[in-house]
Amino acid sequence: MIDQITNLKETTTKDLSKFFKLERTIHDLSAKPVIGIGIAAIFLSIIWLATHTLTAGIENQAFIVTAGVIGGYMAMNIGANDVANNVGPAFGAKSLTMVGALIIAAIFETAGAVLAGGDVVKTISKGIIDPSLIPSTKIFMMLMMSALLAAALWINFATFFGAPVSTTHSIVGGVLGAGIAAAGASVVNWPVMGKIAASWVISPVLGGIVAAIFLAFIKKQVLYREDTIAAAKYWVPIFVALMAGVFAAYLSVKGLKRVWKPEPWMVGLIGVGFFAATFAFVNPLIAKRSEGMENTKKTIRGLFHILLIFAAALLSFAHGANDVANAVGPLAAIVDAASTGAVSAKVGIPAWVLFVGAAGITMGLMLFGPKLIRTVGVKITRMNPMRAYCVALSAAITVIVASALGLPVSSTHIAVGAVFGVGFLREYHSSKGTHMGGYEKKADRPPSKWDLLPAEEKSRRKKLVRRQYLWSIVAAWLITVPLSALFSAGIYIALKEFVV
Repeated sequence: MIDQITNLKETTTKDLSKFFKLERTIHDLSAKPVIGIGIAAIFLSIIWLATHTLTAGIENQAFIVTAGVIGGYMAMNIGANDVANNVGPAFGAKSLTMVGALIIAAIFETAGAVLAGGDVVKTISKGIIDPSLIPSTKIFMMLMMSALLAAALWINFATFFGAPVSTTHSIVGGVLGAGIAAAGASVVNWPVMGKIAASWVISPVLGGIVAAIFLAFIKKQVLYREDTIAAAKYWVPIFVALMAGVFAAYLSVKGLKRVWKPEPWMVGLIGVGFFAATFAFVNPLIAKRSEGMENTKKTIRGLFHILLIFAAALLSFAHGANDVANAVGPLAAIVDAASTGAVSAKVGIPAWVLFVGAAGITMGLMLFGPKLIRTVGVKITRMNPMRAYCVALSAAITVIVASALGLPVSSTHIAVGAVFGVGFLREYHSSKGTHMGGYEKKADRPPSKWDLLPAEEKSRRKKLVRRQYLWSIVAAWLITVPLSALFSAGIYIALKEFVV
């Protein structure tokens, strides 16, 4: 028996040692970007070699090989920047370690890209320019290559400065700038661009409002009740079922839209069905678990950890399925144009192109993702399981509602806006002095530690959303499209001079 216990201890110690070694490796890659850059360079070299081999003998091979490397670079930047919105809140709430967040995101991003990324993609994302107005196939290929490189460079800069930006808006700006440089302003569908510009405001505001409403409701109905266990026993099964229903609908709207497009009534039916089934399953489990639980907020928050892990996985799957097109779409368009000599509205995605997108996103996430994960999960405002749950739920609900109403929204802006929303709600409660004792009036309760703090300390603590991140992220959002457009136009003009 003693030997068995000793062996178990040794095995556990070895496992923990491996885990901490992996944690240190991730930290070293984040702290020493030169290592990450070196590995990224090797990855892009492999893409160059593989693309060169696969396209041997094809006309315009140089275009395809160059585009393959740029597409891999773009995919890495998507992984480094955009994926943080899916796992950052769960990491900030300590439902996932950094290693756990990276592993889950890598697995489900790849699964989403490969299983639900689709086999056909539009050559011009969002229909912002008319391909028929492009003078020639060679100009079209240079246009798409310029857009892809410009978007990748901008996302790289944004990641360096710790700003989560929309990869979709980046590629839209790239196509816009190169399109104007190639064929003039008349090639642009300006009403579509107007809708995209509107999403800069619509997306974060909707995400923030929805997240704040849910957080206020949870606080009032559960955390600030005298008997939190009884309140949790009633409401937590509903919250769990709501997340299951919403995410089932979310996946059918966003995560699987490239392989299956259900009617709106079917999306609603899927959501209601998952809600009912989950509630029937979870309700007795929560009732049983609540017996003997401590009547504390910490205990109640602990019920949401598993939910956040599932949310991170599902959001990552949907993101991989949807946003891999930002990397492989222009690349697939270039490959098709180079192979056929014509410009098509929609093109198939070769297997190797999809692999470049999926592998690139995973590589970028592993090498450079921790920086943005910490920004979204920790640095903007402090997360706990309740707040992170509201952020995840807000991201899914807002996308579903916006899709139903035909509103243009950015999932990146929604998620980050939701983080700001829960942070500003905390600031509001703090300014009213209600954050430590619930929703009761200040006069009705005895003095708390908060009441005894000096005025200067109260003023400092009331700013629970770090303003430096607020203004830098908003600025990055505002300049994403115009700056990507300028980059792209400049690259196109230089490329045209070099090639012609």
